[in-house]
Amino acid sequence: MKKYWLLKTEPSSYSIDDLENDKETLWTGVRNYQARNFLREMKPGDMALFYHSSVQPMGVFGVAKISGEVMPDPTAFDKKDSHFDPKSTKANPIWYAPKIAFSKKFKNTVTLDAIKFDPELEGIMVAARGSRLSVQPVSEAHFKRIVEMAAR
Repeated sequence: MKKYWLLKTEPSSYSIDDLENDKETLWTGVRNYQARNFLREMKPGDMALFYHSSVQPMGVFGVAKISGEVMPDPTAFDKKDSHFDPKSTKANPIWYAPKIAFSKKFKNTVTLDAIKFDPELEGIMVAARGSRLSVQPVSEAHFKRIVEMAAR
């Protein structure tokens, strides 16, 4: 069964434009256990809203597709990488990363304020007070509503 997600990133680190240029990437560097658990649930064919944080306006800028199986995050093993974790080993990995592919860039950003004030998006995690998770599940109805809002 297809699942839907929201992937949050700072565009100065990796943006929807970067994904469009790269076509596909490994979604690495997530270092939160709850977000990691969501990553491990991802399957090829799942869809993700691509959300930019720490910019004005914050919001959903496009859509990505989960394009490959989740694998151990290679940045956790790289001593030169800022996401290195000496407790994570190839024999016993702690952190995981899915492969994602560019699907679509929105002509119109769906801002966080628009999400918060749309009654059809009630209960969406990204609008919850204090929601800082970089990986979040999204219902199919919420996913479709945000895509619809971007088309206006």
